[in-house]
Amino acid sequence: MSQAEAIYALWLREFKVFTREKSRIVSSIFTPMLWIFVFGGGLGSAINIGNVNYQIFIYPGILVMSVLFSSVFFGVYVIWDRKIDILKAILVAPLSRTTIFVGKVLGGCTDSMIQALIMLLVSFVLGIYLTVSSFLLAITILFLLALSLVSTGLIIGSLMESPEGFNMIISFLIFPLFFFSGALFPIDNLPIWLSFITYINPVTYGVDALRMAIIGVSQFPLYVDLIVLTGFAVVMFTIGTRSFERMK
Repeated sequence: MSQAEAIYALWLREFKVFTREKSRIVSSIFTPMLWIFVFGGGLGSAINIGNVNYQIFIYPGILVMSVLFSSVFFGVYVIWDRKIDILKAILVAPLSRTTIFVGKVLGGCTDSMIQALIMLLVSFVLGIYLTVSSFLLAITILFLLALSLVSTGLIIGSLMESPEGFNMIISFLIFPLFFFSGALFPIDNLPIWLSFITYINPVTYGVDALRMAIIGVSQFPLYVDLIVLTGFAVVMFTIGTRSFERMK
C-alpha cells in the first residue's frame, strides 16, 4: 500500500465513523443554533453593534465555535482507537507516522467542514446572502481553523491515556479560546488585560477574518488574519507530526 492510499484509507475510516454517528452530527449543529437564534436573537432585538444587528454580528463567531468544538474534540478518537487496539495495528503497519497523522487530520477536517457547511446555510435564514468570492473565502478561513484545531486535538489525544483526562484538559482549552476570541463582542475598546489575551488568541483572527468575509466588518486587515491563521496551522501541524512520531 502506498502512502497516498494509506492516507485515503485512514480518511475514509474517519469519514464513515462520522456519517454513522447521526447523534454526533445533530448535537454538533444544535448547540450553535441555540446560540444564534436564542442568545443572538434575544439580545439582537435590543442591541446593535455599529450598524449591524447583534444576531448577525455573532454569527461568524458561532461558526468558528462550531469548528472549534468539533475539531478539538476529534482528538478523543485517538484515545478510543488506542483502547480498542486499532491504533496499535495502524502504528505497526509499514507507514510513516506523518502519513498516519495526515490521514487523521484530513478525516477530522472533513468532519468539521461538513458541520461548517451546514452552519453556513443558516446565513440565508438570517438574511445574509454570500457572494461566490465571500463563500470561498469563508470556506478557506474555516479550513485553516479546522486544520490547526484538529491538529491541536490530536496532539493532546496522543499524550492522554483516558477520555476523562482528555475532556478535562480540553474544557480548560476550548472555552478560553472561544470566549476570548471576540466571537460575542467587539474587540476595539476592551480593557488592556482583556485586549492582550484576545490579541494573542489565534482564534480571534479566525473570527475577525470570517466576520470580514460574511458581513464586511473587521478589526484587522484581512491579510493579517490570514497570515496568523496560516502560521497557526503550520505550527500545530508540525508539532502534531512530531507528537505522533513519539507516540507509543
